[in-house]
Parts: sequence; structure tokens; C-alpha cells
Amino acid sequence: MRPGRFTLATLMLLLVISPPCLRAKGKASHVMLVVCDGLQPEFVTERDAPNLSTLRRNGVFFARNRAVYPSSTNVNGAALATGSHPLHTGIIGNMEFRPAIDPHRPVDTAEGPDVLQGNTALLAHYLLTPTLPEILHQAGERTAIAGSKPVAQLFDRARDRQTAGAKESVVLYRGKILPLSEAERIQKTIGPFPVRDRLPNEKQDLWTTRALTEILWKNGVPKFSLLWLSEPDLTEHDTAPGSPETLAAIRSSDEKLGRVIAALKEKRALTTTDVLVVADHGFSTIDLAVDVAERLRGAGFDAVRVFADRPPRGQVLVVSLGGSVELYVAEHDKQIIERLLEFLQQSDFAGVIFTCEAHPGSFTFAQAMLPTRDAPDILVACRWKETPNEFGVPGAIASDIGHTAGQGSHATLSPFDMHNTLLVSGPDFRQGWVDESPTGNIDLAPTIAAILGLPTPEKMDGRILSEAFRDGKPAPPAASHTLESRNGAWHQTLRLTTVGETTYLVEGNGGKEPTKP
Repeated sequence: MRPGRFTLATLMLLLVISPPCLRAKGKASHVMLVVCDGLQPEFVTERDAPNLSTLRRNGVFFARNRAVYPSSTNVNGAALATGSHPLHTGIIGNMEFRPAIDPHRPVDTAEGPDVLQGNTALLAHYLLTPTLPEILHQAGERTAIAGSKPVAQLFDRARDRQTAGAKESVVLYRGKILPLSEAERIQKTIGPFPVRDRLPNEKQDLWTTRALTEILWKNGVPKFSLLWLSEPDLTEHDTAPGSPETLAAIRSSDEKLGRVIAALKEKRALTTTDVLVVADHGFSTIDLAVDVAERLRGAGFDAVRVFADRPPRGQVLVVSLGGSVELYVAEHDKQIIERLLEFLQQSDFAGVIFTCEAHPGSFTFAQAMLPTRDAPDILVACRWKETPNEFGVPGAIASDIGHTAGQGSHATLSPFDMHNTLLVSGPDFRQGWVDESPTGNIDLAPTIAAILGLPTPEKMDGRILSEAFRDGKPAPPAASHTLESRNGAWHQTLRLTTVGETTYLVEGNGGKEPTKP
């Protein structure tokens, strides 16, 4: 597996040797990034999302934006923070088996910085490339990070708050506050983080929005701010895309965006702020709920959800990502891996299969920019189809444990999971324009860095979305190609698009081809 290219220590040395000039390259003095978790672009309507619709009408809508695969929150949180694929962030799933952290069970990758706060060596390498806020901190700039979900802390992992910018910066994530000295001030002003007691999760999103706009911005808007809202994702998981509850959740997130816009106006910062709204991923409806571990045990595999102290050779740890599944084989037993591939290629739930090494009927992790140091032996993207749900919203998937048929989920290579919302507005961007070039979540970090005139000590995987700038040049021409892999009746495909040197995964699926008469 390819190691991380730069660490924070390396970044600090570079910045000491070559102090960066932070004079903004763009017209904006501030960048505000709002994440509406799980928002599909077709739901940005005047009825349910008037503030988003106004932003779209006055700015740029990116018609072909794509999430990073796996199309889940933590993977795309890392991509948004760093501008890189899992290959370079080191995060391949919401849940991963990382034996250096826990030798028995998978860990939530969004919780990693909390788990590792006493282990500075592991924490420094938890993401393999610096985040935008961390680059700003090294340059002495303040940031404001606020999220209703723990994924927000991936943007700012600092626990000692020693760098010049970090000392002045605050990160909020699902009610936790760093530095701890800020907790009393925030809770005294707006109260404790509320309990989620109904759909949508309006209380927690409102508390987080108020903490950002009323407290973190009290003494001015910093160069970069993040607001990560939990909706409509949480409600879509409990109901389904297009449900009345989901539409209410979209209205809730839209109202929080309205509060952000109003706060910027009040502080006379709106005309000097670029506002970017993105979803981490799209959404689908489960039509086949599968317990993959149970299926494997039924086929004779020693499949578990938690490893024992010393797992026997060939035991399979099954880690659910919802619409994808990670399989870790004890001691990487090659015979078991081959048997697993044979089973998966006969199954009714596998769509695209990835492996560390080349095998018939699979793609390698390298082909999809996925290899990480702690990668599973096999990663399965579940099968999908276009069938609409009861609310008329297309996109049906198979999914591992966690939710049932009829509920919403994601993390597959379905276009309904991979296609997500991105729209921007502000002094640097065109007005009333639709960008038809392929774009992705990996493009936001390099674009924001260009606006703020930030040094980038290493090449990010994403590109600067210069075609969307008011004085921008057209994007390089796009080139699409499709990978295919076969093994007997099994056939899987993966479609990719490249713009310049930047590659996006578009969609992928597979299954057994019907026998010819």
C-alpha cells in the first residue's frame, strides 16, 4: 500500500522554510462550506429549499458532481477536507478494521481522533495528508469548524492547539467542543447540545448552526468556516428518499443555510464570502436487506462481526458500510479469499468487487484509487437498479445490516449514491451558470485553496474548478472509459471520467450474465 505523502510535521517544516503569502488570490476574503448530508440535487426546489434555490440561481450549479467511493460520510468528509481520494487520505470506509487501534472490532473512522487523542504518533498519521484548516492554522489563520456529526473533527484534528492558528480556532462535532476551555462559554450562551428525539434532527442542527454564527463568529468571520448538517441523511435512513419526513428534513437544512446567509449579512461579510454547499453523497432505497456474515456462515465460512483475541487463520471479519461491505481475512489466507470471490460472484447482492491483488472478475483497489494501509482483503459494492421507491424516487440497492428494505441507504457505486449536490455563489463565481463538466468532492479543497491563496505543499487529487470562476477558462475536455472484468458468467463494469489529470468514479455494477439458449 502506498504510504501518505506528507505528514503535518513535514508541512510545518515546509512552511517554516518557505513562509506562505496568504494574500487572497480570489476576490473573497472568506469561504463558507455548508454540507447538507445526503442531499440529492433533484430535491433542491423552490418549495422545499428556497435558500438553496436562490444560491443556485445566483451562482453556479455543478450538474455532474460526484462523491468519492465508497459514497459514505467519513470517506467524503476526508475527501472534502483534503482534496484527495482514499488512496491518499487513508480512509476507505465509515467503519474500518484498524488493529493498531482495536485488534478485535471495527472502529468508526469519524471517531478516530477522539480515540487516539492520547496517541500522538497514530493521530498525526490518521489522515495521510493535511487538511485545509490545518494548512491555515500553520499559517497563523483562524478557522471555525462546526458539525452535528463527528465527521467534522476530521477537518481539525488538533488536540494540543499549539500552532498559532489552532490556538484561536474552535471545532465542534456532535456537541463536543475543542478546546475544552470554550465549552463553558458556548454552553452558557446556547445551552447544552440537545438530545435527538424526533425527525428531522432539527434541534441538533440548530444548536450547531447557532454555535457557529452566534459564538464562533462573534469576533468576526474567519477565512474558512464549515457547517456540517446531519439532515436530510438521518431522516432518509429512518424513512426513505422522497418521504414527507425527508422533505421536512431538507426544509430544516435549508433554513439553517438561511441563518448562515443572514449572519453573514449582519456582519457585512456576505459580499466578501464565497458560499459553497455540497452533499457528501447521494441516496438510494434498500430493496434487498442482507446479513452478509450470516450468508457467509451458511456457505461454510467462519464469518464474524468481531474478531477473537487470536482469530484463526482464514476467519472472515465482515464490516458493514451499508451499501458496501469490507471483508478482512485473518492472515490474508489466499484460499479463503479465492473462495470468497467465487461465493460473491454467485450472490444476489454483489455489484462490484475490489481486491488488493488482481483476480478474475474483480478490480484492484489501485484501479479505483482505493488502496490504503489498512485496506480490507475484499471490498464489495452492492448491486443496484433504477427501480423507484414508493415515493417515486429512483434508485434501489442491496445493503448489509443496519437498515431494512424500504429505508434509505447509500455507499454503493450507484449513480443515485455517487451523484450529489454541489452549488456555489459569491464574488469569485459566475452568476446563473450551470457547469456541465465532470466535477467531484475532491475538487473543493484545491478550489478553496486557490481562492484563499493558500500554499499546497503537495498535489491534491482534485482540480481547481476554474471554469466556474467569473474570469475562469473552460475546463479541459473530459474523457470517459469503462473497465470490465469477467469470470465465467460473472461480469462487472466500472465507469470513470477524467478531466485533465483528475479522475472521477462515475458508477459501477455487476452480476451474472444470463445463460444464452
